[in-house]
Amino acid sequence: MPNLVEVTYEQTGKSKMTNELGMREMQAKAYEQRDVKYLLLKAPPASGKSRALMFIALDKLINQNLKKVIVAVPERSIGGSFSSTDLKSHGFFADWQISDRYNLCTTEDSKSKVKVFKEFLESNEKILICTHATLRFAFDELDESRFDDTLVVIDEFHHVSSDTDNRLGEVIRSLIEKSNCHIVAMTGSYFRGDCVPVLLPEDEAKFEKVTYNYYEQLNGYEYLKSLGIGYHFYQGRYLSAIDEILDTDKKTNFMCLVQTLANQQKISIKR
Repeated sequence: MPNLVEVTYEQTGKSKMTNELGMREMQAKAYEQRDVKYLLLKAPPASGKSRALMFIALDKLINQNLKKVIVAVPERSIGGSFSSTDLKSHGFFADWQISDRYNLCTTEDSKSKVKVFKEFLESNEKILICTHATLRFAFDELDESRFDDTLVVIDEFHHVSSDTDNRLGEVIRSLIEKSNCHIVAMTGSYFRGDCVPVLLPEDEAKFEKVTYNYYEQLNGYEYLKSLGIGYHFYQGRYLSAIDEILDTDKKTNFMCLVQTLANQQKISIKR
């Protein structure tokens, strides 16, 4: 069955190239806005949002007099994207370094996490990684002023909602209204499936936006020649039709395929 969409790319390699500071194209674009108080970064998966955040956060700590950085991710497994990273050897002026104690994505004890979160705010440590849930629970026990002079980072920002029942959204609104904290919001998809806006227009207007689209990302790959999107009808189980869909003479994203099959079979894949 023919593809509904067929796109050919220039294969410039541009999105993979790095500048003198070790930044890829999207990261350099985001870093240009490092001085703003509220930043909304919209960029595709694999474009390097986590490292872009490291560059911005370190500049805020070292050059903008902020005292702390709190990075909140939707689930513990994503916390690994923000682990200690060597940046100096690639040209940046500092490395991203986080103490194991303050990476709260490595422990399951939710009560202990809130305790360590509060301890972090009183400590000399600069960076903490936690889940959205831990941020919400800790926020319930803290005054907004405790987040003064802090950069709060929300990864996968589309988990926020303007709905008053969305606790993470309420945390963001409270921080904007009652603290002087800076906020970096990051997402690959700035929309929600429930038709509720992520932010109210008046709140969104406070954010400087950096957008790096899928075409810029894919067009800048070195080896991607084209992308085709089609569809296939089948009856029964997914596995029964897989040999009709895949051309084994062509390369495919193996892990994406494995995860899709795993979802169909309701089994977990550990990477």
